[in-house]
Amino acid sequence: MPIIELENVTKLYKQKKRHRGDKRYEVGVEQVDLTIRQGDFVFVIGSSGAGKSTLLSLIAGQTRPTRGRVYVGHKDLSWMMKLSRNRASILFGKVWQEPTLIRNRTVGENLALANRIVSPRDGERQLVPKVKKVLGLVGLSGFEDKYPVEMSIGEARRVELARALIGSPPILVLDEITANLDDDSIWDVFHLLTELNRRGTTIIMATHASQYVNIMRRRVITLV
Repeated sequence: MPIIELENVTKLYKQKKRHRGDKRYEVGVEQVDLTIRQGDFVFVIGSSGAGKSTLLSLIAGQTRPTRGRVYVGHKDLSWMMKLSRNRASILFGKVWQEPTLIRNRTVGENLALANRIVSPRDGERQLVPKVKKVLGLVGLSGFEDKYPVEMSIGEARRVELARALIGSPPILVLDEITANLDDDSIWDVFHLLTELNRRGTTIIMATHASQYVNIMRRRVITLV
């Protein structure tokens, strides 16, 4: 599995509205040097606005750095994305902070759409067992015909995690996946992530849940 390297990475965002004397750009992250090795389990923590989501987006190739380079497996990620966006989809399973399930599609249909990106040649014979497998992994067996509006917040987040897992990616990038979940649901997610990591999956997870971070005793990256 690939090593991830950030070399002097800065991301600047243009400010939509400026007052006289204000800076033209807002800093997302600045001059980040970071190496994440295969099989690492990394927590990214920091206050709101510190740049956690920006950092994850840069790592996963969703955002291009203003300065610096992001490498995956010693290859420039921006260049890889130019050649093929599907390449990043195969490398990274992603769950972002905002809900992204399609509300008028069933769980099975949401997962099928995700699988079409990473395995476009799969037919029904290959798809059905893959959907059952990832739903079983997240503890939601039999949810194929449910709609997102019929599920709790915790169940919907686990479906998003199942969607991220459907292509068996070597790297999981998770942005506040445990936000708004009760303690039991949070522990269920952490137990699953620990098992996936034990099997070799690299996990990079932004979270505000500092009490769980302390208990888990994993590598921590703090943004200020």
